[in-house]
Amino acid sequence: MRVLLAGLCTVDLVQRVEHLPRPGQKVQSEGMALAAGGPATNAAVTVAALGGQALLLTALGRHPLAELARTDLAGCGVTVLDCLPQSEDPPALSAVTVRDGDGERTVVSPNAAARPGAQVPPDFDAATLAAWLPEPAPDAVLVDGHHPALALAAAEWARAHDRPVVVDAGSWRPVFADLFPLADVVACSAQFTAPAGALDAVPTVITTAGPDPVRWRGPGGAGEVAVPTVAARDTLGAGDVWHGALVSRAGEPDTAAVIEFANAVAAERVRHVGPRSWLGPVGALAGR
Repeated sequence: MRVLLAGLCTVDLVQRVEHLPRPGQKVQSEGMALAAGGPATNAAVTVAALGGQALLLTALGRHPLAELARTDLAGCGVTVLDCLPQSEDPPALSAVTVRDGDGERTVVSPNAAARPGAQVPPDFDAATLAAWLPEPAPDAVLVDGHHPALALAAAEWARAHDRPVVVDAGSWRPVFADLFPLADVVACSAQFTAPAGALDAVPTVITTAGPDPVRWRGPGGAGEVAVPTVAARDTLGAGDVWHGALVSRAGEPDTAAVIEFANAVAAERVRHVGPRSWLGPVGALAGR
């Protein structure tokens, strides 16, 4: 599977602690890591770990922190399509704290808003994207909505070329009003809220709820798929990993089976400490 993933790329500074600090408290971390992050980015890393070809369409630039992210992604097998290759603005830096006992995490990040002077050109469209894409063309597209112009270009290209579009709807973004009519699948969390009727015309809607069963409804009916019970050590990016596993099977007719696969991949991710330690074990699930 060759997947185009359009969206945010951050640099994540991850600190592992015994307990999350209270206001005013200083805590010494038990470990530290730097890695590329963001919904589409983590999904791209997952696609590559599962043996697919991941093309990440994002805004990165040439700041030293951007080079750190680029090097990390190259090591993960992700090809970066950078729409702002000459930008010297730093990418968004996310401060992540992971609690050692149960893997729960906190994230503070400016997301795409960190680069007011280096926004994606508003005229970036499907025709522009088509000229950028290497051959062979992608088999599926995932968008996270963080760079609206990139998301719309990717979704419109996919619709024109009869490729499935998966939307990672973490929280409501205005661009979703234009993206949802182009989507085959919208995957959101139980906390996601959208304007009335926004999801009515989406063919397949999937709702995750952490360790609780994943609910879905689509042309084949509706149902729930249980999530494996595991000892969670690190939940950072687990939802993004789930989306990456989902889009790696986009277009397959058995929605419940695709969700079951995504659940298994995300469950394996949370069993491992750190931003990249899970890649090998998750890759072993590719043949399921």
